[in-house]
Amino acid sequence: RVFLDRGWRVTATQRSPSPGLAGLGTSLRVETVDIDDDGSVASLRDRLAGERFGLIFVVAGVAAKGDDKGDDVAHTIPREEAARILLTNAVSPLRFAETFRPSLAEGGTLAFMSSILGSVARNEDGGMEIYRASKAALNTLVRSFAARHPGSSLLLLHPGWVETDMGGEGADIDVATSARGLAEVIEARLGRPGLAYLDYRGETLPW
Repeated sequence: RVFLDRGWRVTATQRSPSPGLAGLGTSLRVETVDIDDDGSVASLRDRLAGERFGLIFVVAGVAAKGDDKGDDVAHTIPREEAARILLTNAVSPLRFAETFRPSLAEGGTLAFMSSILGSVARNEDGGMEIYRASKAALNTLVRSFAARHPGSSLLLLHPGWVETDMGGEGADIDVATSARGLAEVIEARLGRPGLAYLDYRGETLPW
């Protein structure tokens, strides 16, 4: 909604039917894709063949089931659950970015939804161990992506602690504040070469 209001032509993706997206009007193109399924991602690429994007914003995030009760502890979380989180939050976004990099317009930007929890330097209190590790892994993989593709415009973005289904009712900010801030940060950095790790206010975060 924020990007549409700013005059962007937007293609949004969903993993399953989303009434919220459906209600945003006919100017929004909505596609369905599962980022953990290479075939699904390839099918999306084929459906969007010929399109060029000034911004590709890769947003993928899952947390441990029941992590609000302290269940996300590295030595107790089931292995398959840890693998699921690491795959969705770190590996799949990079595979998606590599698949869609040719669809990026000249001077375009690739952005990834990270988290302040991905900052190793800021991890002084622990908690949400596998989720933290997955976002730190995403940050590391994007730095490797930047090394492979010098001159690319890349952003790792922390949306804040937001009142979403994942963030919960006790979060610091609402969705509108986060979305508006992210859009402003993206537009200010659009096309600028290099990699930046920023929050929704545009402040640089420590690795």
